[in-house]
Amino acid sequence: MTGFLRRHWLLFVLLAGGITLRVLVWLAYEPALLYIDSFRYLNNLDALRPTDLNPLGYTVVLKVLFAFGGLAFVQAVQHVVGVVLAVSLYALTLRHTSRRWIGALVAAPVLLDAYQLQIEALLMSEVWFQALLVGMLWVLLGRGEPTWWRAGGAGILLGLAVVTRTIGFTLVVPMVGYLVLAGGAWRSRAGWKRIGVRTAAGVLGVLAVLFPYSAYFYSQAGYWGLTGATGNVLYGRTASIADCAELPPGDAGLQLFCPDEPVDERHGIDYYTHFVYGDPNWPAEGLPDSRSKEELANQFAKEVMLNQPVDFVGSILRDFAKNFDPIKRTHHNDVPVERWQFQLSYPYYNIGDSSLEAYNAMTYAYDGVPPRANQDLTSFLRTYQLGGGYTWGPLLAAFAVCGLIAAAGVGRARRSGLRSAAFLATGSGLIILLGAASFEFSWRYQLPALVLLPLGGALGLAAMLGARKEPSGAAAGTRRTTLDDYPDDVDAEAVADFRQRYGNSPLTPLVVVIAAYNEAKGIGAVLRGMPTHCGDLPVSTLVVVDGATDNTAEVAHEAGAYVCVAPRNRGQGAALRLGYHLASECGARYIVTTDADGQYDNNEMPMLVKPLLDDTADFVTGSRRLGSYQHDSAIRWLGVRVFSWIATVLTLQKVTDTSFGFRAMRAELATSVTLREPQYQSSELLLGVMARGARVLEVPMTMRLRNNGSSKKGRSIKYGANYARVMLGTWIREYVLRGGKRAGRAVRTS
Repeated sequence: MTGFLRRHWLLFVLLAGGITLRVLVWLAYEPALLYIDSFRYLNNLDALRPTDLNPLGYTVVLKVLFAFGGLAFVQAVQHVVGVVLAVSLYALTLRHTSRRWIGALVAAPVLLDAYQLQIEALLMSEVWFQALLVGMLWVLLGRGEPTWWRAGGAGILLGLAVVTRTIGFTLVVPMVGYLVLAGGAWRSRAGWKRIGVRTAAGVLGVLAVLFPYSAYFYSQAGYWGLTGATGNVLYGRTASIADCAELPPGDAGLQLFCPDEPVDERHGIDYYTHFVYGDPNWPAEGLPDSRSKEELANQFAKEVMLNQPVDFVGSILRDFAKNFDPIKRTHHNDVPVERWQFQLSYPYYNIGDSSLEAYNAMTYAYDGVPPRANQDLTSFLRTYQLGGGYTWGPLLAAFAVCGLIAAAGVGRARRSGLRSAAFLATGSGLIILLGAASFEFSWRYQLPALVLLPLGGALGLAAMLGARKEPSGAAAGTRRTTLDDYPDDVDAEAVADFRQRYGNSPLTPLVVVIAAYNEAKGIGAVLRGMPTHCGDLPVSTLVVVDGATDNTAEVAHEAGAYVCVAPRNRGQGAALRLGYHLASECGARYIVTTDADGQYDNNEMPMLVKPLLDDTADFVTGSRRLGSYQHDSAIRWLGVRVFSWIATVLTLQKVTDTSFGFRAMRAELATSVTLREPQYQSSELLLGVMARGARVLEVPMTMRLRNNGSSKKGRSIKYGANYARVMLGTWIREYVLRGGKRAGRAVRTS
């Protein structure tokens, strides 16, 4: 526990600050802050009308929360969600980099930004919208290349985000883009099948939410839709820039909708949206023809966009750029920033006649208290906020630039495996800001970007600095973290690079897989002594270079091997698993494994492979105890016998050698076994194969001392304890939990 706290001390410092601020906000404004939209949500709790201005997602959340408490309870839950968001983003970042300060950069805006704190205190949908977006990112980015079912889950979360805030629909574009780009599958024809399946699953996931919701909307409104919002915001946008002379002069309706003020004296979007179009008595003189008010507003907006495309796009881009201002201020004719700032007294907004009475009635109904504020606390919070307690606009811009650079593959990012992930997070943040700016700028609409752009920038930094960089060559006996499902990010990058260099199916039906880490001195001799055929089958050799720091890859390539380069060192088990899958995907029917250090006699390979070709075995492993071997460690000599005995007891099948690295197996068998261990993989594979009832055969083989360097396997009791841990854990997983064939075919020896 002490080590955990020491490693993540920066996060805990930020958590202390973020939690303290949230407690102060909760105590400062009781029972919670209410905005104009809050009353719309609260007044729709019973009817659940989908035709209201806001979609029903947040209304349903409130209905559930009110079963457990009042407004103060909702505010507290939303503050808790804010903290969970920050921790989730930190953890997701550390999935891709070991630099914890980068993770802290991602968590800090959510934990400490005063505008984030204020929106959590408001009964508004923002924090739940953010939570759904982070959930979508976790599903897609948390564990390697996305599968179809994860893409479908992400689509469902995005669909729920859309029915919480409709601007979420814009994120369909970066999600589909990510599903196309992830893992480099687009580089091969076979990869496009995977892309098609997972992209279809993602889109269907979105539709699985939106279609029934829209059907419910249809049942209430008589037409298909997601929200009762009309084109009034778009009218507000175009009315603020419209040149009346560009409109058809004979169309009295469009001329009526064009403001009388000169363009440079026009009001802002908010004014024309809510106080002009939103006025039920406007236009006072009535409509000139049979077209409805909404039809005229939509036609007016269309005419302005067609006649003044440069003005229209320019106004959107100017509003988009405001998100990156260094100071949060109210720009000319914009929504006042004060709405999203802490006020010294409890803020009341104009919700019609008797606003004060409406506020009092609402808080009494849910919490039995009037709205109130603690001015000592509100003074502190306001000073904190106005004094710089928010995410600096240029910093958000820097995050965006880092994410875009990585997505474009500039420099080291090109081979990082994080390009598509950076694209997803950064693209989502930018498109949601641009989508919101297309209608109206408000500092409130910037808040979803706090969970997107910092993550995109962090992934960009990780890509440019090196993804999840760790000390090379973990000390013998040191336990590494277990592997994610294949393919993880490192696997996906390595496979994409391999296919780019060699194509889709360059390998022969029989492939020798060698995992190599810093074996430049010895691997050349091993490869030069590799047989070219076993029986009638040609042999190709696949060397998986496990994040080596020497020129192992170059030596192997010059010796005629196919080389797959993993960008970081994860352990022999990870490299072999990558080799199994890559060989199988590239045409192999049979796989042989051997070491890069010359300990095994390649001339014995025909004897190893023959039972597979004769169809008398599915998995053939050598045994030094049945053959002959040299050893330089009494501890290892003893360990071979102890672990063989343990395997025999656990499986009730005779095993003489659990860790012999010279093996042959059917490719489909190698890829069907669950492999999680990066360092003690030999027994995991053997027990996994036996649990599946495969025909296992041990044959006598020769084992020599290494031809160079020192073994990366330990000779210590700690190494032995970890090896035993893996054996026991694999046995529990495969035999106890999955019901492996403990009394199946016996392991045969010859």
